[in-house]
Amino acid sequence: MTADLSQDVSSETPGRLASGAAVIQAQLLTLSGAPGVYRMLNARGDVLYVGKAKSLKKRVAAYTRPERLPLRLQRMVAETVSMVVVTTHTEVEALLLESNLIKTLGPRYNILLRDDKSFPHILVTGDHDWPQILKHRGARSRKGEYFGPFASAGAVNQTLSALQRAFLLRSCSDSVFASRTRPCLLYQIKRCSAPCVQRVPHDEYLGLVEEARAFLSGHSQRIQRDLAARMEAASLAMDYEEAAGYRDRIRALARIQAHQDINPQDVAEADVVALHQAGGSACVQVFFFRAGCNYGNRAYFPVHAQDEEAADVMAAFLGQFYADKTPPREILLSQEPAERDIVEKALSEKAGRKVTLSVPKRGDRKRLVEHAFDNAREALGRRLAESGAQRQLLEGVGELFGLDGAPERVEVYDNSHIQGSDALGVMIVAGPEGLMKPAYRKFNIKGSDLAPGDDYAMMHEVLTRRFRRAQKEDPDRDRGQWPDLVLIDGGLGQLKVACEVFAELGVEEVALAAIAKGPDRDAGRERFFTPDREPFSLEPRDPVLYFLQRLRDEAHRFAIGSHRTRRSMGLTVSLLDEVSGVGARRKKALLHHFGSARAVSEAGLADLEAVDGINRTMAKKIYDHFHPGG
Repeated sequence: MTADLSQDVSSETPGRLASGAAVIQAQLLTLSGAPGVYRMLNARGDVLYVGKAKSLKKRVAAYTRPERLPLRLQRMVAETVSMVVVTTHTEVEALLLESNLIKTLGPRYNILLRDDKSFPHILVTGDHDWPQILKHRGARSRKGEYFGPFASAGAVNQTLSALQRAFLLRSCSDSVFASRTRPCLLYQIKRCSAPCVQRVPHDEYLGLVEEARAFLSGHSQRIQRDLAARMEAASLAMDYEEAAGYRDRIRALARIQAHQDINPQDVAEADVVALHQAGGSACVQVFFFRAGCNYGNRAYFPVHAQDEEAADVMAAFLGQFYADKTPPREILLSQEPAERDIVEKALSEKAGRKVTLSVPKRGDRKRLVEHAFDNAREALGRRLAESGAQRQLLEGVGELFGLDGAPERVEVYDNSHIQGSDALGVMIVAGPEGLMKPAYRKFNIKGSDLAPGDDYAMMHEVLTRRFRRAQKEDPDRDRGQWPDLVLIDGGLGQLKVACEVFAELGVEEVALAAIAKGPDRDAGRERFFTPDREPFSLEPRDPVLYFLQRLRDEAHRFAIGSHRTRRSMGLTVSLLDEVSGVGARRKKALLHHFGSARAVSEAGLADLEAVDGINRTMAKKIYDHFHPGG
């Protein structure tokens, strides 16, 4: 369980604090006045803190006087047994390196941005004669143009749906595109021009692609004027069907803009970043403006920001937030960051062009920042209220299961399979801040000797793997990987399995409980099983019961969703993947020629030889694979 970083350092012995300061003092003898980055390490070699400095010698010297440091950094000094120092050519280079290391290592005593999800973009592909428009998340490895970022998948989906109506671009995969022989439903409902079956000339389709690119690049007014002119011309020519098509496209574009809450005319590409601190916590709200449109917003809650000045929190946020993202040309801030010039230079260097940081004082930009700040304040208020209610519920859970206090980490386990196939187990995690989704885990069942559908054996494997790893990676239980309570979805049998695993591994001081549905699987009549008391139930309206039901249902949701994903991955495996010697290029050629893997499996030897890149030897190998003994 993670220690409370705000507790008094008097709990640390003066000797440990002095020892840590002495380690740092010894490092000063070899440090220069050059810029660089330093890392404080504990006895296991874990990185406790990452910092950057314009002068390493001057900055690190501050840690030799721990009585002048905040309590959080005093605890860091007390744990320090060694340091790693890297010099850089400039302070800007040091800032970039510091941000990357913090993002990668997540040191315990730094201000941390918990940002585990990449932002979705819209991709207009550039690796096919008939470009495709689709949602994209992750590395930009595919050739094409990327537009975004969007704050959420919902914002992308709404925009994509409207773009399909406005520009009639295909969204199907290349393999589906190649195998179509007639238009799909999207053509019937006027959301695609059916390029797969040549219902639109190639040059006309490329014109639609260019219009979509222009719209996403900020030229929406020009595109709408052009469509309006075409609609009017078609109407004057009494081609009312074509005019209605242009009308529908104009309406679709208007629908995209209608979803935007704020559309400042003079802000083409900018992020708006606003910080609010209250109650020992902080919220940073980020709004994304691209091509003159609001692409949504997202709230962040930096960790360990309670004893830091707003300027330091803002600087730390900007460094980590853009460590793996390209900054826009303009970033509008509610708060001047510490060392603004250095941060601005670092972001410009990362983007490869000028990036401007500004705190607007008047006009539309100031109103944008105020709007973001209001959202940050409201989001933090909701979070504080929710965390207060969550803490109260966790205290009730602690009382219910006889814990010493409110659990800081609750792990819930469930299994999923269909008649024993594609079996997996899952773990979800909850704590004082709510569901801890980055900590969720899936366990593909590996045991080859398990009987299909043996839930007990599956649970035994999952718990064994989970806690063996915890013993290996966090033997001292000070890295937050150990739960205070393990809740199993099941009854007395599942509880006995969990007890057996804990006995085999020597796991102690972790409470165990199982939650079973009531008679006829009636929610509200659940029974709870623990090792040291008779099974019991709670009143149907007990808020603690409702809380535990929600945790159980979240584990079940995660298990079912993970199982569906695994099954769908299995269904998308092509029959051709099993043929030795058929790689991606030959597979593509075969699918283009025959239209489907099934058609390949039914093809004759002469037909296979007619495919580009398939010689007689390979054709015979493919034929023999699908016709053994034939």
